[in-house]
Amino acid sequence: MSNRRVVLLLAAFVVGAVAIVASALALLPSGRGTVSNEVAIGGPFQLVDQNGNAVTQDSYRGRPTLVFFGFTHCPDICPTALFEMSQLFEALGPDARKATGLFITVDPERDTPEVMKAYLGSFHPSIQGLSGTPEQIAAVTRAYRAYAKKVPTQGGDYTMDHTAIVYLMDKNGRFVAPFNLKRSPEDAAAELRRYF
Repeated sequence: MSNRRVVLLLAAFVVGAVAIVASALALLPSGRGTVSNEVAIGGPFQLVDQNGNAVTQDSYRGRPTLVFFGFTHCPDICPTALFEMSQLFEALGPDARKATGLFITVDPERDTPEVMKAYLGSFHPSIQGLSGTPEQIAAVTRAYRAYAKKVPTQGGDYTMDHTAIVYLMDKNGRFVAPFNLKRSPEDAAAELRRYF
């Protein structure tokens, strides 16, 4: 690989990393305490799950939901987050049915319901994959104040820069706070149980 290609790939990575960190910082609470439910994150959406069923935000009312934006061609961040979320659901045991994980694609061109279903077969069944039209995905991304951008790569292919935050939504669909999966599954499960 030529030095120019290495520099271009490194520059794209740095720009993506800065965007992810900036969006994470925008969601963190200022000062002490937790993020207020008044923060305008989340809202109405109309998408399709991995089984081809139409879903809205109301489809998940009554249980806390962990929401993560990503895409199936993601090389590391997405599979890591979904693996950690799967471990959390395993730690919940029978209580796993009292919560939901949502993996919302930021790449609707490639991530059809069929692709999402095949991809999520490697993770806990409490995690559902949501896709939709590019317009629907853009709307839900804006509603969650998430970031997503297509980045061209060699050979006419592309990757996606995107927010790498797990959003905790309460039983009524209101944003609580970013949810930390970077701890033991048992600790994460204990925190999520507080919102049952």
